[in-house]
Amino acid sequence: MNIGEYTTEILSEGTFKLDGGAVFGLIPRPVWEKLLPPDESNHVTLGLHQLLVRGKDFVLLIDAGMGDKRTLRQREHQAMAPFRSWDERLAAQGLTPSDVTHIIFTHLHIDHVGGATRFTENRKECVPVFPNARHFIQLGEWNDACRPNERTRDSYMMHSILPLQECGRLELVSGDIEILPGIHLKVTGGHTSHHQMVFIVSDGNRLAWPADLCPTSFHLNATWQSAFDMHPVESLRARQRFLDHILNTRTSVVFNHEPVARICRVVGDIDEPQAVEVS
Repeated sequence: MNIGEYTTEILSEGTFKLDGGAVFGLIPRPVWEKLLPPDESNHVTLGLHQLLVRGKDFVLLIDAGMGDKRTLRQREHQAMAPFRSWDERLAAQGLTPSDVTHIIFTHLHIDHVGGATRFTENRKECVPVFPNARHFIQLGEWNDACRPNERTRDSYMMHSILPLQECGRLELVSGDIEILPGIHLKVTGGHTSHHQMVFIVSDGNRLAWPADLCPTSFHLNATWQSAFDMHPVESLRARQRFLDHILNTRTSVVFNHEPVARICRVVGDIDEPQAVEVS
């Protein structure tokens, strides 16, 4: 899909499964299962998507996926597809990892940053996957990942991202920023304290990548929050502000954990927003 002068492509790493109660938090199962039916273990299927953005002078990835950071047993437990490297995945786009110039991490949970590094053959250390890319993350998110608490510890794998800092490819930013013409980072908080989303704006066209502020179209209603949100009230308010910004506009939206990747527009009202797929 073209967003003004930029070309965008959703890249899917496949699907995985999580407990439906965790995905939908306080929403009762009889309500959410009508939209996303669980399996016999109460697991629902979610997507693992990233966004490729190409401009005249850059190749940008928004989030880097899980990568090889799950063991075979973990992949089987979460019903993940066999691992495919970024070399293989980008080849379909006529690219290599060396062609990527910029990567935006919306936050540092493993399913968003794991693919930016890869294990060496003995799985004892990680090395960068994208040797020429500048990797952008909020300073506050980096600090929180470096000093996790009892609740956040399992969400971060610092050994998988420290190599980016050690090789000088990590760029820590503070607050809302435009890192390239029309590529805007907007801090939302909520899911993590310094979670950020991305807006792409060009020639009057706009695409939003809300990341885990609104991981699927089922989470558009501001009260439909997952148990993974560290700050539920802040997340609710941020989602309301997001809806105020995009509802009934021509803004395209991509949900990074939608079971099947698609580009949508959000219509309706603030209490009952709906995602409508666009071609």
